[in-house]
Amino acid sequence: MSPTGKVAYLSESKSMEINEYQLPTPAQDDVLTEIVQANVCGSELHIWRGEHPHIDEGVLGHEALCRVIETGGEVYDNAGMKLEVDDLVVPAYFATCGECVQCGQGNHQYCQNAYKYWSRGPDEWPHFHGTFGSHYYIHSDQYVYKVPDSVDIAAAAAANCALSQVLFGLNQIEVSLGDTVVIQGAGGLGLNATAVATERGAETIVVDGVRDRLNRAQEFGANHTIDITEYETIEDRVDRVQALTDGQGADAAVEVTGIPATIDEGFRLLGRGGRYLVMGNIIPGKKATIDPGRAVRKSVSVTTTMRYPPWILNEALDFLVKFGDVYPFSELIDAEYCLANVQQALQDSANREVARATLTP
Repeated sequence: MSPTGKVAYLSESKSMEINEYQLPTPAQDDVLTEIVQANVCGSELHIWRGEHPHIDEGVLGHEALCRVIETGGEVYDNAGMKLEVDDLVVPAYFATCGECVQCGQGNHQYCQNAYKYWSRGPDEWPHFHGTFGSHYYIHSDQYVYKVPDSVDIAAAAAANCALSQVLFGLNQIEVSLGDTVVIQGAGGLGLNATAVATERGAETIVVDGVRDRLNRAQEFGANHTIDITEYETIEDRVDRVQALTDGQGADAAVEVTGIPATIDEGFRLLGRGGRYLVMGNIIPGKKATIDPGRAVRKSVSVTTTMRYPPWILNEALDFLVKFGDVYPFSELIDAEYCLANVQQALQDSANREVARATLTP
């Protein structure tokens, strides 16, 4: 009998179910992998709750570490390294078709067919469309990189989402030596942003309302923290940032809260000529009241990012090689669930009973 594997998918009834399928033989230049661990990201929670603008069912999961079990011929990763059975790899979770208008302009992060594999129904070949399962199928138009031996497994599993996202985002607003950067939110994105900004020579101020998160932010390099349970009003927080910046305001700010109301606050925390990266508010339809005059009078520039150029994933792995021992990346995962308990993992994550859950087959 042919070997089989399992996938967890969101059904039409909006419940998580698990099906078993025969493992596919990879097509030319494709790669079949087994899952080492797959993390529960906020995107899965949005899909599970029916909030995602494009995906409402199908095989879930995108943030993971995989082990190669079969290749479709002689396959090389996007750094030119030959992939062998048992190699640990991380894939970009989205496709880059190379055929759409955006790919043609070099904007691969905006590929109009980026999600053509992710979250397909499980009955459709090759079945293992997402990382919530025992196996994951990597197509030839997905970037994939071999994981360096020195990189911790748990850190590698998150490289293709949070770390890659913030590396690209901070590139876009040109965070560099001497900048003061306010980071709104100390979840996974915020902590990764704190580490990256710190290693670029910036002074970091992290704002959050959970003391444990702020303590963790200090472990990731935060020079200052602002607890919104102590600095209860926007005015209090603005005054605190002013005090920390000699009355100038921040050079840059990064919104990773997912809370629309924080955007107007970000404008107020910035100084003249400030750069604002908004990347936490990814769900259309949510509203915020902002005072555009504050941004205009300060000449604030606003940048948003969605996904990242896929080669940034290799930069994320390089970052972990250099600084993986400096910051406790592996400790960002605080709960492990077996695949059979995927529903509980999602529920606990949604209830914020765990900071970051991971699934193992």
